[in-house]
Amino acid sequence: MAATTREGQDRARPGLVSRTLHPYWRFARGLTLGVRAAVLDHAGHVFLIRHTYVPGWHLPGGGVEAGETALAALKRELLEEACIELAGEPPLYGIYFNKRASRQDHVLLYVVRDFGILGTKTPDREIAEAGFFPLQALPEGVTPATRRRLAEIASGTPPPSTW
Repeated sequence: MAATTREGQDRARPGLVSRTLHPYWRFARGLTLGVRAAVLDHAGHVFLIRHTYVPGWHLPGGGVEAGETALAALKRELLEEACIELAGEPPLYGIYFNKRASRQDHVLLYVVRDFGILGTKTPDREIAEAGFFPLQALPEGVTPATRRRLAEIASGTPPPSTW
């Protein structure tokens, strides 16, 4: 009987320790998490956005908010930035450490091929331009990281660990 009680106590401790230390870990080891989508149509075009506040053309995406799943963030960002609705759950292509953003930033990249277009994205306070572009003729100003991700996806190269 004592062995069972001791075993039960050992199982309870990690939960208590985790709950107690979680607030500390959140601040001491905090990280940011973002999502990006390589939205690819059947004609070989990719959807790109140009922000009003940072130079270059990028894949649509943004931060995962507290209490939000990565997939929910992806759905929200695609609707906001692209007027694109997911028609199925896209595969996760890679998880990246984005040390250029900060020493705490990570990005989840999804490849989206099953989607619907709800309208044309018009410029707003966040998005200056948006649209589909042929993979072989990307617009001038596509960021190097965006070019690398698209080349990796097109070639089937395994994703590296850094953005």
